[in-house]
Amino acid sequence: MDRAARPRSASLGNFQFGAVATETIEDALLHLARQNEQAVREAAGRQGHFRFRETRFVEFVFLLAEQWCLEKSVSYQAVEILERFMVKQAEDICAQAAAQLGDGEWTEARNWRAQKEQLCSKFVLHLVSCVQLASKLSFHYKIINNLTALHFLQALGYPYTKEELLESELSVLKSLDFQINLSTPLEYVEMLLEVLGYNGCVVPATQLHATCLTLLDLVYLLHEPVYKSLLRSAVGNATPSQLQGEKFSSVEEDFMLLAAGIIAASAFIHSHACWSQVVGHLQSITGIASGSIAEFSYAVLTHGVGASTPGQEQPVPPAQATWARGPLLPPT
Repeated sequence: MDRAARPRSASLGNFQFGAVATETIEDALLHLARQNEQAVREAAGRQGHFRFRETRFVEFVFLLAEQWCLEKSVSYQAVEILERFMVKQAEDICAQAAAQLGDGEWTEARNWRAQKEQLCSKFVLHLVSCVQLASKLSFHYKIINNLTALHFLQALGYPYTKEELLESELSVLKSLDFQINLSTPLEYVEMLLEVLGYNGCVVPATQLHATCLTLLDLVYLLHEPVYKSLLRSAVGNATPSQLQGEKFSSVEEDFMLLAAGIIAASAFIHSHACWSQVVGHLQSITGIASGSIAEFSYAVLTHGVGASTPGQEQPVPPAQATWARGPLLPPT
């Protein structure tokens, strides 16, 4: 479809802030904070480190969601579902290969290759299923039915049947134990914007919101280079070791840090003079060190527009000790 003729995805321009009671916001913020801490702890204790967030995969999901006029929240949730599904599949393949070590190297290599090829051959099908599932989670807006999904796949030259589409959807659900209502960074961004509004932030939340969506898209699309630059800054080395990279994986799951950095970068774009005040508000709300927020916003802006934030001129250095609630990298 011609890009000029493609329908626009659902707009969040009418998103309203300040319509929820403060007690409800406090409870929701506490819930997100606990949920985020648990995700960071689990990531820190995870063995191995698979990633399926290549730019082309994320872009595929975003463009498909745009073509189907889905909300931005659906795009992010589809990426999260796809990531976790593919990671689980890769982990299962590795576990099966390890269990077959006693059967001989040739059998192991052959089985590994066959399972990997099968997983890759159905990647587009699984991706479409993840977008479908994400659309069903926002059923109040729009659900992508099987006929729409099949027409899309067939237009790309994939002659899948309705049965195969249903099997793919069930495979994703079973692999994730039907736990697909996953949190996304957008929830954290919007929650922090809500709190900022109540705290009297000089930059209106509605102005920051639209810019935050653009920057969040950027981080999703440039996930690897953004986090690699953060890792290099954290360890003070242009070539971090594999062990340092594995420890850093927990930082990639810290949605509260991501949201704070996104909002800080958005605030800098809207008002340089108010940037420090916004960062101060974010620090008091989240407990994340201002140096961490500054460093993240710097990474976002340098990868997005090549700008420098005031954080590079602040007395708080972007050193490892200033990052978040304790050292950026867990101790050995």
